[in-house]
Amino acid sequence: MVVYTEKLNQLVKRNNGIIQLAQVLSVGISKPTFYKYVAEEGLERISHGIYAKEDVWVDDMYILHLRCKQVVFSHETALLLHDLTDREPFSHSITVKEGYNPTFLKKDGFKVYNIKKELHGLGVTTITTFFGNTVPVYNMERTICDILRSRNKIEIQTFQDALKQYVKKPNKDLRNLIKYAKALRVENILRRYLEVLL
Repeated sequence: MVVYTEKLNQLVKRNNGIIQLAQVLSVGISKPTFYKYVAEEGLERISHGIYAKEDVWVDDMYILHLRCKQVVFSHETALLLHDLTDREPFSHSITVKEGYNPTFLKKDGFKVYNIKKELHGLGVTTITTFFGNTVPVYNMERTICDILRSRNKIEIQTFQDALKQYVKKPNKDLRNLIKYAKALRVENILRRYLEVLL
C-alpha cells in the first residue's frame, strides 16, 4: 500500500488536489486500493469518479472538463476568460456537438449551445482558469463570432463592449476573425460592426 500511496499522492499533487478514478485505474491501481486511500486521506467525492482534498477550492470549470471532455467553454464565459468583458456570467456558457444530450449539463445550471460536429473544433484553444487549471475554450475570434451568431440571446451591449475590447488587443487576428465569420455565416454583419470600429 505504501508504494501505491506515494503514486496516488503524486497524482493528487500533479492535479492541484484533484484525482480521477480513471487516472488511478490507468496506472494499474485497483478500485479497492483507491477507495482505501480516499478514506485514509479524507478525500471528498465532488462528482462521479472525481475526488478532491478537503482544502481544495473546487474549480467548477475544470470539474466539468473532467466530466465531459467534449465541452468547450464559449460565449459569455469565453469573453470573461479572454478578458473581453468584466461582467461575470450567472452561469457558464458551453458548446457541445449536435446530437449530444445536454440534459445533465442544463440541470447543473450550464447555458448549453449546440453546433454542427464539423464546426465544433473550429477555434478551440486552451486557457488557464482563475484556479490555475487548463480547460478548452474557443479563441477570441471564434468567441466574437459566436456572440454575434447568438445575438438574440445575448445583450447587444455585451457584444459591442467585447468587440471594442477585441479591436484594442495587440494579439487579435483579423484574418482568422473573417475566416470564422464566413464559416459561421455572420461575415456581413461582422463587417458592418468592424467598419465602425476600425
